[in-house]
Amino acid sequence: MRTEQAGRQPIPPSERGKQQQQHSSPHPQRNALMFNNEQMADVHFIVGPPGETQTVPAHKYVLAVGSSVFGAMFYGDLAEGDSVIHIPDVEPAAFLILLKYMYSDEIEVEADTVLATLYAAKKYIVPALAKSCVTFLETSLEAKNACLLLSQSRLFEEPELTQRCWEVIDAQAELALRSEGFCEIDLPTLEIILQRETLNTREDVVFQAALSWVAAECRRRGLTPTPRNQRVVLGKTLYLVRIPSMTLQEFADGVAQSDVLTLTETHDIFLWFTATNKPRLEFPVVKRTGLVPQRCHRFQSSAYRSNQWRYRGRCDSIQFAVDRRIFMAGLGLYGSSGGKAEYSVKIELKRQGTLLAQHLTKFLSDGSSSTFPVRFEHPVQVEQDTFYTVSAVLDGNELSYFGQEGMTEVQCGKVTFQFQCSSDSTNGTGVQGGQIPELVFYC
Repeated sequence: MRTEQAGRQPIPPSERGKQQQQHSSPHPQRNALMFNNEQMADVHFIVGPPGETQTVPAHKYVLAVGSSVFGAMFYGDLAEGDSVIHIPDVEPAAFLILLKYMYSDEIEVEADTVLATLYAAKKYIVPALAKSCVTFLETSLEAKNACLLLSQSRLFEEPELTQRCWEVIDAQAELALRSEGFCEIDLPTLEIILQRETLNTREDVVFQAALSWVAAECRRRGLTPTPRNQRVVLGKTLYLVRIPSMTLQEFADGVAQSDVLTLTETHDIFLWFTATNKPRLEFPVVKRTGLVPQRCHRFQSSAYRSNQWRYRGRCDSIQFAVDRRIFMAGLGLYGSSGGKAEYSVKIELKRQGTLLAQHLTKFLSDGSSSTFPVRFEHPVQVEQDTFYTVSAVLDGNELSYFGQEGMTEVQCGKVTFQFQCSSDSTNGTGVQGGQIPELVFYC
């Protein structure tokens, strides 16, 4: 009888090339009948942690053909011929998914087991199953799970998934940092997030996220989340938060009242904000760069006439699609053609009639033909090859600039936009002309 070492990590990429090449199971339709079947089983796995185990029958030959790890285990130079093997570090449901693929070439990936399945696929070097797990995670990636998936992608050494996680975390930083998943990440992942130069959010949001994480970590360690315990658990990690880059008001309303800083640190930061001779601080003082928004301009010229462009509560709308995922930050709109004017505006983003984002705000037009950015509260993830509808309803000076010579396709950096008319448009805006000259986005 053998017990595999609990917590065994997936084999590093540098070692994988030394393993024999993996092959698909022979005769998958025949082997499928033998999946989880006692008939002719010559090995049994006791899978899962103590108290939650499940016994799984299997056939050494099928597993050895499908996995070089099982091949070495059963037929390698150091094979011991055990008929019962304990695997405490793999969840039973994930192990069954792994075996089903090896018996039948069928892949079943589900949200509640995908991470455990990826761990099993990595541990036993089954690349096709691992790839399917990663693809599933990429398609389900969003702000609320991006930080947790980042920690897992680093553990599993999946650089493409890691990069996708960073894209979401950077663009939707406030949503990501305020998610429940952020509080579940490990300390090394917390540290690399707090060091991230391109986080697109205010520093007081970063600080509050760090407090939420350390409160959860205290509970995981059996500690009461008092300010003293939080400071001990955070240690030098706290110095990754760029507290001096906050406004004085943000510091006074949040950090200064948290009691996480020492009295000396609080005193010195107040002096840093107000004194001519600023004290030396252990906190970074330079503001994060964040992300630079990109603008897709869909008109080649603009104009104005005495009888248009008018509003009176009517909707200007256009449809667009992109060839890669982006994060829609807002719109660039034309303003008054008759001098300075303030506009109230409601902007919306929809996908197949479903409202994804809406924002009511105001902007001041200076009377020029320039565009004026109007942002959603948070950037919205937009998937590739699907048409979305953006709309704007303006209230203000009736006469405005408008766009001409509109383009159905616009290349903007690495992203190609396609435009088509929207049935929601009741004010004349379409592909060829009208309002909504710009889409503001991150990618």
